[in-house]
Amino acid sequence: MTTTASPTGPTATTTGTTTVPVEVEEAVRAVARRARVAARALARADRATKDSALHAMADALVAGAQEVVAANAVDLERGRAAGTSAGLLDRLALTPERIEAIAGALRDLAALPDPVGEVVRGSTLPNGLRLRQVRVPLGVVGMIYEARPNVTVDAAGLALKSGNAAILRGGTAASGSNTVIVRVLGEALESVGLPADCVQSIDEHGRPGAVALMHARGLVDLLVPRGGADLIRTVVAEATVPVVETGTGNCHLYVDAGADPSMALPILMNSKTQRVGVCNAVETLLVHADVAETFLPSALEALSGADVVVHGDERTARSAPDGVHVVPATDEDWATEYLSLDIAVRVVPDLDAAVEHIRAWSSGHTEAIVTGDLRAADRFVAEVDSAAVIVNASTRFTDGGQFGLGAEIGISTQKMHARGPMGLPELTTTQWVVHGDGHVRG
Repeated sequence: MTTTASPTGPTATTTGTTTVPVEVEEAVRAVARRARVAARALARADRATKDSALHAMADALVAGAQEVVAANAVDLERGRAAGTSAGLLDRLALTPERIEAIAGALRDLAALPDPVGEVVRGSTLPNGLRLRQVRVPLGVVGMIYEARPNVTVDAAGLALKSGNAAILRGGTAASGSNTVIVRVLGEALESVGLPADCVQSIDEHGRPGAVALMHARGLVDLLVPRGGADLIRTVVAEATVPVVETGTGNCHLYVDAGADPSMALPILMNSKTQRVGVCNAVETLLVHADVAETFLPSALEALSGADVVVHGDERTARSAPDGVHVVPATDEDWATEYLSLDIAVRVVPDLDAAVEHIRAWSSGHTEAIVTGDLRAADRFVAEVDSAAVIVNASTRFTDGGQFGLGAEIGISTQKMHARGPMGLPELTTTQWVVHGDGHVRG
């Protein structure tokens, strides 16, 4: 990191390939300071106040849906002109129906227990000191993400319910949508007596603003990157504030020798095609050699019928029925999170080979097995090292809402503090509260 100076003082800081003008750094730090003030107000808020705010935010979004959709249409048109992929455009798109669903997630959050104040453990020591370890808010949570205006609402809602102020950088692709959403949410917060600064955006400061947020040590308590591999790597490498790494979703589905084909095929199709531009969509299909000849032809035909491009090994290509084209797979395919109508397919000799392939290529997000063999399922669960391991169900279930956690702020693929869908408890830390009666230590 270098600083450029002028006779009147520093003008810019350069970190990596990004130059951060001093005025941008100061503006972002001012946002963070306001967030810390707002976080103190939230720390005092009881559950009724926070739940009332969540309902107000939901109502405001629905009432403002026309304005949000109009801003989103401009974002979408700009994305199409820039050649944005269909999968990413789907992530970006908002409709009145999607806004209703997003508002519904806020109402669902209001119905969930408040994690703040929960006693994790406690005891009375032999000397009479009374100890409690309780959940408390982190304080200020930063979020850097791409082309996902729904995440703006999810992050704001989760941060609010867990007592945290949120600073959001939603990316240029969704800047119009996010500007309107943040304003609508801020007005809703003020309507129930909470500061609008509980939810702030730094989108106007672009990438330099994101870098300034990464370096706001002492002002930001946790930073969560959510997006593509490049974004996550950049944040993890450059940030000086604490980061929870949310990994990309190179997810695998393994069809075992003991699988029921009538179960495996709908699980495959749901995992791949229900929504392609999401991190819990399956990207690689592994098939046990013993069922390759019976399962693969129908699977490949179904995938092709859904316009999925198959990138397969030689055994997969030999199993393809007439009219189904298989692109020869390379190591790049095994490593790719497509986020599109593409899938890599490989035939493996046994469960050991499936686990070995997953350990070599997985991003640690979600892996699934379809099998009727309980021992195979147990081995798969024990040996696959990912945030979520699923038996006989779609990978699409790895989601905070589907897990009953409320809308998630991200899916952590790291092993410290939080792993898997990050709901309300994962946005808190703990504090030891000690009560005595004049105790002194001898």
